[in-house]
Amino acid sequence: MSFDDKSNGYSRKEFLKRVSLGMGATLAFPGLSAAGNFFGDHHQYYYQQWEKRDPLPADEKLGIALVGLGSYAMGQLAPALQETKFCKLTGLVTGTPSKEKKYGEKYNIPDSNIYNYETYDQIADNDDIDIIYVVLPNSMHAEYTIRAAEAGKHVISEKPMATSVADAQAMVDACNKAGVKLSIGYRLHFEPHHEEVMHIGQNEPYGPVTDINNGFAFPLTDPNRWRIDKELAGGGPLMDVGIYAVQAALYTMGERPLSVIAETPKKTKPDFFDEVEETITWTFEFPGGVKATGESSYAQSYNYHHANTTDGFCHVEPSYGYGGIEAKTHNGVMDVPNVGQQKLQMDAFADCIINDKESRVPGEMGLRDTKILMAIYESAETGKKIEFDW
Repeated sequence: MSFDDKSNGYSRKEFLKRVSLGMGATLAFPGLSAAGNFFGDHHQYYYQQWEKRDPLPADEKLGIALVGLGSYAMGQLAPALQETKFCKLTGLVTGTPSKEKKYGEKYNIPDSNIYNYETYDQIADNDDIDIIYVVLPNSMHAEYTIRAAEAGKHVISEKPMATSVADAQAMVDACNKAGVKLSIGYRLHFEPHHEEVMHIGQNEPYGPVTDINNGFAFPLTDPNRWRIDKELAGGGPLMDVGIYAVQAALYTMGERPLSVIAETPKKTKPDFFDEVEETITWTFEFPGGVKATGESSYAQSYNYHHANTTDGFCHVEPSYGYGGIEAKTHNGVMDVPNVGQQKLQMDAFADCIINDKESRVPGEMGLRDTKILMAIYESAETGKKIEFDW
């Protein structure tokens, strides 16, 4: 059965436009029903819901173009798109001609679906591409998300969403104006260990959370990495891997912090980290007085999330990687599998488009987190506690 058959006579492009306007998408794809309560029944993880659902025929899957063919895009996202049920890899955008040939041939992408940064806007005329996934350095997320929205394409922006609150707001506004959906690449919202952490923190089976400690760090030694270029990265480890720890505190609590106080310890390599912080620590205060202390660094190595509750605890270590996540509570090892996080994340977004639902990781969440990241930096620079005005 063709896509046109299921969309009641509309062309694929017309159907997707109707979806973005909220017109009858669920009837068109009854097999892709809503995922249900994200954090309610913790025995129904997203991967379990996904496994029960039939894949769409290849010609009905939504097409995704990857923008920026670096290690994450081609080492994680492109392979994951070979396993997705509701979307597929149909386009590439790169400034490197050798990558056009290499990955075009590897993934059977026609030349007509391969763009560079000068021809990027022509993607508006390509019906093979429904979603653009922006996987560029942080400061470039805003421009290429806005241009994607203006081209009429739905967008996934990698994290962190932007390097300024103004850019993050502009991204949300552009997508709203264009009537397209915007999601952030927060893959751990679809990872069962972290879904269980959300349940423990928000549903309180072991009592309310009393405190949180977490962090993510790795030693960065390559001087050519864009991650230590402030103009491209927007900051140091906080903007790269620290965002995972920030996110984990927020989704454990299920609410926004009231305040933050932060500091950047003295650098051990000031000449190397001359533009960005080497290490940064912060403490959030949540309603009820719960404190969450986080840390991130390019000089150390750690990867953990720990939350105490009145009647127990949960501990995830390693916590934030693509695989090999391990977790336990006071009752023992958390009995959930490691899953393909990226395929679940991208299929969930495709499902949201097809069924006209809100993403569980929308642009507004990325905007919230950008405000928090900027407040952490402000506190570290001034030495003052920053109160959030939500």
